[in-house]
Amino acid sequence: MTILLAEDDPDDRMLTTRALTRNGLVLDVRTVADGEELMDYLHHRGDYRASDSAPRPAIILLDLNMPRKDGREALAEIKTDPVLRRIPVVVLTTSEADQDVQQSYDLGVNAFVTKPVTFDRLSDAIRILGKFWLEVVRLPG
Repeated sequence: MTILLAEDDPDDRMLTTRALTRNGLVLDVRTVADGEELMDYLHHRGDYRASDSAPRPAIILLDLNMPRKDGREALAEIKTDPVLRRIPVVVLTTSEADQDVQQSYDLGVNAFVTKPVTFDRLSDAIRILGKFWLEVVRLPG
């Protein structure tokens, strides 16, 4: 099962990936650094032209504030695409703004999570997310 993490901050990518593996939730974590790269991955363009370099993710963890194409723009594109819209998207961001929460749900996000500030709390949040999305919920094939 593949989780795709769209996060521009290298430290946050590393910490989130470490939290995922620490909790034994996935064997395959793929990362992209911005919304353009995320869409290239999902559409198998550019560096992701070979299908084995970009397996379809079971879930996307999406930061909102990224360069080139931010998470909101990428989310809107994903949720209006008839092939991609079935992939669950969880916003994982530092934002606590009500406007970001409202806009994300208006765009079709499946869940909105504000990143905890400590690694232990991030690990706990990832464990709970993973249990729910990868063990409890039935995802589309």
